[in-house]
Amino acid sequence: MGEHSEEEEVPLCCHTDHGLEQERTQGEEQRSYDVITRTIAEELNAVVVSVDYRLYPAVHFPKQYEDCLSAAKYFLSPEVLSQYSVDPLRVAVSGDSAGGNLAAALAQEISTDDRVSVKFSVQALVYPALQALDFHTPSYQQNQGMPILYRTLMARFWLQYLGAEVSLMPLLLANNHSSLAQAALTPELRARLDWTTLLPPRHKKHYRLVTAATGGLVKDIPALVDVRASPLLADSGVLSQCPRAYILTSEFDVLRDDGLMYAQRLQEAGVTVTNDHYGDGFHGCFSFGLGPMYFDVGRRSMAGYLHWLQENL
Repeated sequence: MGEHSEEEEVPLCCHTDHGLEQERTQGEEQRSYDVITRTIAEELNAVVVSVDYRLYPAVHFPKQYEDCLSAAKYFLSPEVLSQYSVDPLRVAVSGDSAGGNLAAALAQEISTDDRVSVKFSVQALVYPALQALDFHTPSYQQNQGMPILYRTLMARFWLQYLGAEVSLMPLLLANNHSSLAQAALTPELRARLDWTTLLPPRHKKHYRLVTAATGGLVKDIPALVDVRASPLLADSGVLSQCPRAYILTSEFDVLRDDGLMYAQRLQEAGVTVTNDHYGDGFHGCFSFGLGPMYFDVGRRSMAGYLHWLQENL
């Protein structure tokens, strides 16, 4: 954390990194996130909690979510906040990629839990993964072969996270898993990720909605429609209670439209949202802003993220 006097109260940032899908690589990735969390602490003069949640293949959903929720509730307790001289009105939840998924889910849960007296004041989501029902959004189609997160790789990550067989990946890639024949996928639920109405024209482009008439996997994998796994599916009543949001999206990223749709749904629910979109960004660019390998868009995205938190936390 940054330096401060004993009397001074500082903000807190609960950060979840992108390791949700699989075991972290020893060494390099841990050092990479150590640099990021130390930078957040120093730039914001804040206490930063980096949650070391359990990962696949040791556990499957919802264990990762439950680990993060337990950590969040512990650090949100008035006694612990006081111990670390944290201002209870300046507490953020943040994460990138799969960590953004967890951060969004935590923001929803904490916002609606009356037993938690201290709430997150802001949420900062960096190219978050927010749904697993549509692998044919315009960004999935446009960037299906774009490094570093290919469309096939994202489908495999989702199956591993949800504890399903990887052999089902062709069904996900064809959107057969979310067919119209499934009663659980009501019109109301489908509307919550309908990119034809939630995305602006410049991102819809020439792409078409892909739906299957038969088949489906929701009965076999009910977590596909669990809002703890897919925060984009939360109803507007839950979203309306969420804290103001910063959502970073990148043009060349399969997850771009997840973030854009979530920003739109939060705004429609009355939440103040800043969508920081990088036209030259790619998935993972945020991690290339501090080295050892630099990209200009990495520097700019990291600077934009830190500036927003400095102004809003």
